[in-house]
Amino acid sequence: MGATISLPALLYVVVDNLSRLAGDIRSEPQISLFVELDAKPDAIQELDARLRHQHGIRSYSFVPRDEAWQKLRQNTGLNDIAGGLEQNPLPDAYIIFPETSTPEIIEQMQQEMQQWPGVAHAQLDTTWVKRMYSLVELGKKAVGVLAGLLGFALLAVIGNTIRLQILTQREEIEVSALIGATARFIRRPFLYAGAMYGLGGGLAAWFFLWGIVGLFNLSIDDLSRLYASDFRLQMPDWRTALVLVGGSAGLGWLGAYWSASRALSDIDPL
Repeated sequence: MGATISLPALLYVVVDNLSRLAGDIRSEPQISLFVELDAKPDAIQELDARLRHQHGIRSYSFVPRDEAWQKLRQNTGLNDIAGGLEQNPLPDAYIIFPETSTPEIIEQMQQEMQQWPGVAHAQLDTTWVKRMYSLVELGKKAVGVLAGLLGFALLAVIGNTIRLQILTQREEIEVSALIGATARFIRRPFLYAGAMYGLGGGLAAWFFLWGIVGLFNLSIDDLSRLYASDFRLQMPDWRTALVLVGGSAGLGWLGAYWSASRALSDIDPL
């Protein structure tokens, strides 16, 4: 039971940590606003005023064409090629950082800025953002499907266990029924047993999860150091632990109730 429950729990931990990592990455999407090459200083000032009052922009910076050209030559080693050019081919540009990381909103901003006077091109690359969102959403759905399937399997396992217990104690149950015991009274200890099975499975799954995450982090630490990062898989908080353990106990109780009700209905005195 613990191993069964730990599978969707482990997938949840992976998706949750990927979502956290994606949240850190998604803060970086930016819009590059290229000014027309023949734009006058007044047009650039007007464009700067538009950006200053534009809603949804966290920050922006102006990159003069000469500075951009110098950086390009230094970073790519184009000095020889640049010497053959009569003039700087790069335009002035603004680097804009939106407040949100939602691809649809950023695309809407980019399309609006593309229509501004003095703007030659508004460039935006949100393909990787959409992919990250899609992967996280797919992972969440996978967690739900896997949890549902394994939850059904857990109900069947606990139900069969309780049913076998009832069959082994059939004579005792019949005697209890003959002396006046109600079906609710007879069913109660089996419900307690089912809940305890589920509780034990949930606790075991949490310890399995803790050990697996610790094992993964041994390799992740080495990989993170290579990329100068401090990323580690984090265990869920105590609320998630309560949901895991409490949900397992609830499934155990439900499986026991279903199995006990069916088995006790076949006993004649009841």
